Amino acid sequence: MTSFVLPHEVHGDGAHKVFAVHGWLADRSAFAPVLPDLDRAAFTYALVDLRGYGAARQAVGSYTTTEAAVDLVGVADQLGWERFSVVGHSMGGAVAQRLLSVAPQRLRRIVGVSPVPASGLPLPGEQGVLFADAAHRPENRRAILDVTTGGHRPAAWLDRMVDRSLECSDVKAFRAWLDSWAGDDFRADVEGSDVPALAVAGELDPALSADLMRQTWMSWYPRARLAVLPCAGHYAMDETPLELIRVVEDFLREDTTDAGARG
Repeated sequence: MTSFVLPHEVHGDGAHKVFAVHGWLADRSAFAPVLPDLDRAAFTYALVDLRGYGAARQAVGSYTTTEAAVDLVGVADQLGWERFSVVGHSMGGAVAQRLLSVAPQRLRRIVGVSPVPASGLPLPGEQGVLFADAAHRPENRRAILDVTTGGHRPAAWLDRMVDRSLECSDVKAFRAWLDSWAGDDFRADVEGSDVPALAVAGELDPALSADLMRQTWMSWYPRARLAVLPCAGHYAMDETPLELIRVVEDFLREDTTDAGARG
């Protein structure tokens, strides 16, 4: 499998290097709400567009979490990052976990924001149809956004999120990504990893809930931790950006093993 240099933008100049990986319904602009308030002195963040999204919308590939993990290592090599942490949202959380098997020696910490488990996320019956048809039906994307934020968000926000999703994603890639993040079970490849791992769950999210994190993330990773954001659903970057920054950066700062490293 050959790596592809994912389009990316870098923020900050801190010693602790961190990738931010978006989810299924967005490109790297998903992290725009948190950018103004990141600690750029302590961390250097690289926001990437996965294949089929944003500036990589036309990039061909298999559109799998394994491919994405290899691509991230390629970006790290280009940036000269020997070691790094990864913050992944939803599908991006699955990509972060893939790195536990693809390049475990290079990981400092991983954070999953409403992360899809390494066991995948079965979508039976009508639920599976809803997600599969979201590739070409905007109303399905809107329904998914509404349900996974507990029905608490205004119509204008839902509409804006749908518009962004349609604009930033390739239809065929979007559909192919679903098969990977929902259907691939690579738990056996990562269970028992001793890389510190934080799962952040939104209390309003019925899909990637705190209970699911306890059953998966917390039971698989010996150095795992769970944080629950009371006023967030599935999109904490938009819903509770300051709370998200605080819990994520506090966790990343705990890495003192190689605090002086420049990798």
